[in-house]
Amino acid sequence: MSGAPLIQLSGIRRAFTHGAVTSEVLRGIDLTIHAGEFVAIVGQSGSGKSTLMNILGLLDHPSGGTYRFAGEDVSTLSRDGQAELRREVFGFVFQRYHLLPGVSARANAELPAIYAGVDGKARQRRATALLERLGLGGRLDHRPDQLSGGQQQRVSIARALMNGGEVILADEPTGALDSASGAAVMDLLRELAAEGHTVILITHDPAVARIARRVVEIRDGVIVRDSGNGEAVHPAPAPARRPDRHAPALFALTEALRSAFAALAGNPFRTALTLLGIVIGTASVIAMLAIGEGTRRQVLARAAATGTDWIVVMPDNDNPALPGGRMTLADAQALAQLPNVKSVNPGRWTTVTLTAGAVTLRSEAFGTSTAYPETFRWRTHRGSFFTPDDERAAAPVMVLGAAVAARLFPGVADPSGRYVLANGIPFLVTGVLEPKGPDERGMDRDDRVVLPLSTASSRLTGSTDLGGIQLTVTDTARLTQTKGHVRETLLARHRMEDFFINDMASRIAELGETQSAMAGLLAVIASVSLLVGGIGVMNIMLMSVTERTREIGIRMAVGASGRDILGQFLAEAVILAGAGGLAGLALGLAVGVGAALALDLSVVFQARAIALALAGAVGTGLLFGYMPAGRAARLDPVRALARE
Repeated sequence: MSGAPLIQLSGIRRAFTHGAVTSEVLRGIDLTIHAGEFVAIVGQSGSGKSTLMNILGLLDHPSGGTYRFAGEDVSTLSRDGQAELRREVFGFVFQRYHLLPGVSARANAELPAIYAGVDGKARQRRATALLERLGLGGRLDHRPDQLSGGQQQRVSIARALMNGGEVILADEPTGALDSASGAAVMDLLRELAAEGHTVILITHDPAVARIARRVVEIRDGVIVRDSGNGEAVHPAPAPARRPDRHAPALFALTEALRSAFAALAGNPFRTALTLLGIVIGTASVIAMLAIGEGTRRQVLARAAATGTDWIVVMPDNDNPALPGGRMTLADAQALAQLPNVKSVNPGRWTTVTLTAGAVTLRSEAFGTSTAYPETFRWRTHRGSFFTPDDERAAAPVMVLGAAVAARLFPGVADPSGRYVLANGIPFLVTGVLEPKGPDERGMDRDDRVVLPLSTASSRLTGSTDLGGIQLTVTDTARLTQTKGHVRETLLARHRMEDFFINDMASRIAELGETQSAMAGLLAVIASVSLLVGGIGVMNIMLMSVTERTREIGIRMAVGASGRDILGQFLAEAVILAGAGGLAGLALGLAVGVGAALALDLSVVFQARAIALALAGAVGTGLLFGYMPAGRAARLDPVRALARE
């Protein structure tokens, strides 16, 4: 006796249901095969022999009965456990070869070792040695379409032996070959059996079956003849040593990368259209965040240019039920006595018509005090500011904003000493304010004129009421406390809260929050493109799974687990999305730079925002690639192999 059987089938049945019709292909198979046997299973087409082979190789599951391999009930194994058994024990030789079409003979032979975790150099050495032994040393780098049928079948035999091939399952291995090639393949199978491999040959040809040591005939789903007793003829030498493992039996990243780039190159136009959404989405996020951040910093910089050490108090006339809402010089004088108040600058705005020569324009006039340059950090660019004497005398003098000066006196570098009519009243220009540009609201701060408050009250407005009071503080750490003192003082004077108080620090914080919210909103809107791109990735991956179903079946047959297939297609989705993300990064940088140059926008690229956009692109690929990858991992190996 040769010991316990390697394969033991008891009452194996297999039925298929098509709609309301159920057909039973195997009707209770009892079969025992020992290690080292060379068994031929023969039968006419439709007899159930190929179904039996699929069950023996764990590509299919019986509807009933028990299948024990080396004493273990294989039905207790998970899908991945059965995949491991196919990878480590079984080697398949198919009638139609089932080689991956886009890779070389050596890469096809290496495939089982990839899933076994054998490193690249060891795989190549093993595959090369096997192919050379099979007479394909000069065809290592040839693709299947460059090989004859007999050569392709020898490649499939090399693949079957890659991880040792303890059990060789050959399904009609000579069916698609000419007689000479078929004879050569059978000689190889005979050699493998002599070396100790258990060889199970499926054929309909009695002449081919006679080469085996034992013939089992199957007809209408039952065994009708068995020439052997289920024992090896003689103790056989151990099969060839399997290649050393250098890593866990996980899908190699290099194979995922190769497969992903092959998918990219296989249909570049479709891939480009699919990635367009990811590219546009990533570019939009990067560009919008850069423009939003640049705008935020620019607005805050403009707001902070006047300092953060001041408080502004303005009358509040919004409530018609309040009779107050007036602010006077007496209020300003009272506030000047408060602790921590460095200076007080009362002011009032009014609109004036300015005329110089043939030029007439409308502008804003601000009546204020000599503390204006210090309070607003706004010096004169040409000439000088008006003096305390001008303020006391209500002198008809004014300082022009840079934009007003340029329009009233085009081509004049310094209009100081010239006269301007304001509402028909002549005013002497004493100087020009330094240019400031737009404020945080986009208003042109240079479109103004500044004059003594006393002059504005007596010559332009006819009222001594103030439009507001601006206070600078000595210690900004006590700014909140000072705001409280201001409020208490004005409440005591007015006996009602007909005013409101603001400070630049709070205003800058509010502006920062507003601008950040706007930038975030822009990023969210731009992210919609990433969502669209993710749907595109899902579509192309679903198409890829459909188009590559047979390839998935081949990979499963040589030992790929569901986890391996899931990892492969997820890797492809991530690589596709990552490629789109990188292209989107380049486009986003180009758009941002173009906006800065062409539209004079402030653009700030942040590493965090770029990393976020790229992570979003990759995450989108991962999220939307999971469903197609899961579908691929759940495919039935037999049905997948049968797909054209």
